[in-house]
Amino acid sequence: MSLEGLGPDEIERYGRHLSIPEVGVRGQARLRRARVLIIGAGGLGSPAGLYLAAAGVGRLGIVDHDTVEISNLQRQILHDTASVGRSKLESARERLEAINPHVEIETFETRLEASNALDILEGFDVVVDGSDNFPTRYLVNDACVLLGIPFAYGAILRFEGQASLFGAPGGPCYRCLFREPPPAGLVPSCAEAGVLGVLPGIVGAIQATEALKWILGAGDPLAGRLLLIDALRMEFRSLDIPADPECAVCGERPSITELVDYDRFCGAPANDSAGSMETDVEHPEIDVTELKRRLENGEDVQLIDVREAYEWEICNLSGAGARLVPLSSLPEALASLDRDRPLVVHCRSGPRGTRAVEYLRMMGYEDAVNLTGGILAWGAAFDPGMPVY
Repeated sequence: MSLEGLGPDEIERYGRHLSIPEVGVRGQARLRRARVLIIGAGGLGSPAGLYLAAAGVGRLGIVDHDTVEISNLQRQILHDTASVGRSKLESARERLEAINPHVEIETFETRLEASNALDILEGFDVVVDGSDNFPTRYLVNDACVLLGIPFAYGAILRFEGQASLFGAPGGPCYRCLFREPPPAGLVPSCAEAGVLGVLPGIVGAIQATEALKWILGAGDPLAGRLLLIDALRMEFRSLDIPADPECAVCGERPSITELVDYDRFCGAPANDSAGSMETDVEHPEIDVTELKRRLENGEDVQLIDVREAYEWEICNLSGAGARLVPLSSLPEALASLDRDRPLVVHCRSGPRGTRAVEYLRMMGYEDAVNLTGGILAWGAAFDPGMPVY
């Protein structure tokens, strides 16, 4: 029997694969020649990367530009406590090479953007999308369709997950399912809504499974189906997704033939950063230094916290006079707010505060402003002992 160039260590390492008719020696050699790109070394990219490396995929590319934070460790199992503060790519490379030295790890320490996506993705056989925001998700979809590369899609929130394989020949793409992104702020991020730590492991493992099946040409891929996962009830169901002949990127007469400005298209930045935002007419903001100055000067400021009650329990600015008004209950609380007094809104890191200020100004509260960076920015500047979540 030909060993397809597999060495003795590989024969032993992949023995459980070699005994599967759908894999065997030829399939394992195919995996060794395969090139898979993972977008994000986070919650979804962690389990996907671990299983793809262990399976013997020959070349794994990883795109990420973040550092490991302690709040990542609840779900991002590529990293450990000693990695906090390190580049996620360095941490991921070290872990994956320790799992399987036969795998070549290629890293791209950059934010995936329209200007670099095609160059980064080109040459890979399949992409695993572990992104956590709509701009990157639409960017990955469009780049994969333009290059003819399928991608394993995954999404998670609280106890619910989704998975599919988009961009396969004859199958739908992500835009066939979601032509347009939801209005900015309608869907909360995982930082806002939370996620069960084990859920990314389930969804990321499914993404890895789809990538391996695609490389092997085995089984029925999720192309044309959206898998819905409810971990709270432990229910799985799938929905058929037809290809849309009018799709803007993969349809019969596509209008998107090159990558666009995805931040503008989705109406939001591609990450939920705690950093500052530019102040403009539509989104008036003040920074934490200015708020502290106003409070110390005894100015009559209404300080409103639009986070959830459980977040307030973790940390709050009650000592500075803050009042909890969750974003969902803001309409009912309008009558208790004074239109004639300056109103400073804050959330965890900024986005929900921005949405609250937009609503308040629309309702006539013209002095409402958002606190740039939210309570995280306040803690970083003035209260380093404040819990970070």
